Amino acid sequence: MPRVPESRRVGRMAVNEVRSLLERNGHIVQEIDGANDHGEDLHVTFVQDGRRTADSLAVQVKGGASTRTRRGHRVRVGDHGDNWRDGSLPVLCVVHDPERGGLFWANATRQLRRAEALRKTLKSVVVRQESVLDDSTSEAFVRRMRNYLAREREGVGRWADMADVEFAPNDIVKPFVNDCGEPMVFWQKRGEPFAVLLHHDLDWEPVRIQEQTLRLHLVPSVGDIILDSAEAHWLMGCFKSTEWWRRPATQGDLA
Repeated sequence: MPRVPESRRVGRMAVNEVRSLLERNGHIVQEIDGANDHGEDLHVTFVQDGRRTADSLAVQVKGGASTRTRRGHRVRVGDHGDNWRDGSLPVLCVVHDPERGGLFWANATRQLRRAEALRKTLKSVVVRQESVLDDSTSEAFVRRMRNYLAREREGVGRWADMADVEFAPNDIVKPFVNDCGEPMVFWQKRGEPFAVLLHHDLDWEPVRIQEQTLRLHLVPSVGDIILDSAEAHWLMGCFKSTEWWRRPATQGDLA
């Protein structure tokens, strides 16, 4: 009788664990047939109050001890990098390691975009040991991913990933592309007296900016950052349209 490879048993157990957890918490999981598995094992659509949402993502599942590191796990990117980074659905990596406590997850799309911003080639997705996925963390996980997917639809998720920041649901985020095709993002948090500028030319490092440091004439600039005229006028529009959001938040605003 032909032997069944141990890797198949381990892989199936991992996929079944992820599927069982998500379905147990009410979400829709579609398994991708093995013949069509090109780096994703599952498609997941989140459900809220018994209704299907518009929020979907893909999952690559790994099992066994082969992915272990001292502080967690690593999932090899292989030739999936472009698809995981730029595909129509964000991709998560989930590792099943029952000896270490069960399921652990990481956002592969986010890590690949961050590596791109740093001009690096990511060989493995890092799955941290504290990123546990179970019934107790499922609600927070879903809430976080749905916020992430909402920002994807707004067209600003990529820039958050590249800058390694997370936009809160009530943050004001305004993207802009200059005439050289370089993207910028104006980011205003509630009640903060400053905004944050994310800029391709600044390697996506967040920089605090204030309206009083913006100069439109001679050499346009904000603080120490040199701008062109279009960038400076765009920033002025951003500041003017978000002035109300920089006012100190009252207790009623935070409720």
